[in-house]
Amino acid sequence: MDATAHIDDLGSFISASPSSYHAAAETARRLTEAGWTTLDEAADWREAIRPGARLVIVRDGAVIALALPASVDAATPYRILGAHTDSPTFKLKPRPALTSHGWLQAAVEIYGGPIIASWFDRELEFAGRLVTKNGDLHLVRTGPFARIPHLAIHLDRDVNTSFAPDRQRDVQPVFGVGGDDVLAHLAGVAGIEAAEIAGLDVVTVDTQAPRRFGAGDRLFAAGRLDNLSSVHAGLTALLRGEPGDAIAVLAAFDHEELGSESRSGASGPFLADVLERVTAALGGDRDDLARAITRSWCLSADAGHSVHPNRPEKHDPTHRPVAGRGPLLKINANQRYTTDAVGAALWARTCAAANVPYQEFVSNNAVPCGSTIGPLTATRLGIPTLDVGIPLLSMHSARELCHIDDPAALSTAAEAFFRAV
Repeated sequence: MDATAHIDDLGSFISASPSSYHAAAETARRLTEAGWTTLDEAADWREAIRPGARLVIVRDGAVIALALPASVDAATPYRILGAHTDSPTFKLKPRPALTSHGWLQAAVEIYGGPIIASWFDRELEFAGRLVTKNGDLHLVRTGPFARIPHLAIHLDRDVNTSFAPDRQRDVQPVFGVGGDDVLAHLAGVAGIEAAEIAGLDVVTVDTQAPRRFGAGDRLFAAGRLDNLSSVHAGLTALLRGEPGDAIAVLAAFDHEELGSESRSGASGPFLADVLERVTAALGGDRDDLARAITRSWCLSADAGHSVHPNRPEKHDPTHRPVAGRGPLLKINANQRYTTDAVGAALWARTCAAANVPYQEFVSNNAVPCGSTIGPLTATRLGIPTLDVGIPLLSMHSARELCHIDDPAALSTAAEAFFRAV
């Protein structure tokens, strides 16, 4: 696979996906343009679920896509790549109008765990969905519109030694000194009246475009690499390949940055609902599903950490992954990641078949790691699961960094995983 072409397409995917709702819609758009069939959850699926079917289901900011092999039956196992569509950011409050000393501002809450300082002094847009009183949904994005301003060094001489932004006072973006408030502006973008809006799920987005840079243009910077890099890897692998003896599934969930506890999160029923309906449509029962699950695998794909060149002491002394040397196999003794010895062996076989190098990631004992959808999926479904992802610098920054080779390598390995090699 050409890494440059892949990274440029990842940049296009990220640009089209400023919110989880846009990411789910862009994933579905690419699949339907390739001939996949969109299923309505309220419809009868029994005729659509048949050998060789290519199907996609969207639930809010999450999306599940399935490629059924020609030899499928009710007990056919699954190869699931799980990822998430959301990223740390700021979310508009229900009443977002705010003014202070002549400045128009937007009232926001912190979403997840962003590196707050990285969001200052960037041109931001608002993106997400509006819901009108009659239930209609409108995806919106404003383009560059707002900015969270730093206090000038003349007014805070200690800014370079003690900057600790107040999570309420310091993060409300400015967008003008006159004119419409933010809700009216969003309504105008959607072509509706502000009075029609009954609810909104709208976040801030850095508007700087993704780009290659550095020596030989081998580095790549963009917002939301955690975790649109994994969604894109699974999507492109699905579109390129044919399933082997298993049903290939991309499950991109929302709300991972908040703990995944929602109807569209990995702790919710979305994936279980889909698998149960597929089994039923293929003429199976709970016993058939249990037989399928025990022979299935879930690849929990979420970005991880490359060793930081300025702070190597934050990393485990014997596990120091470097950007550009392949995706990570993420391991944790306390099951923050689900990889065990059997999963490690599966990943080794998968990467060997794909001719892709990989690296092991283990956290420094004094620097506990985060978690992923892997433990949640394994616990909820009982499916064997392992954790992987590309190595990043600046994870949870408004703009993260990777090497251009790693996303392509993850996608190539995902293609081999889907084929159940």
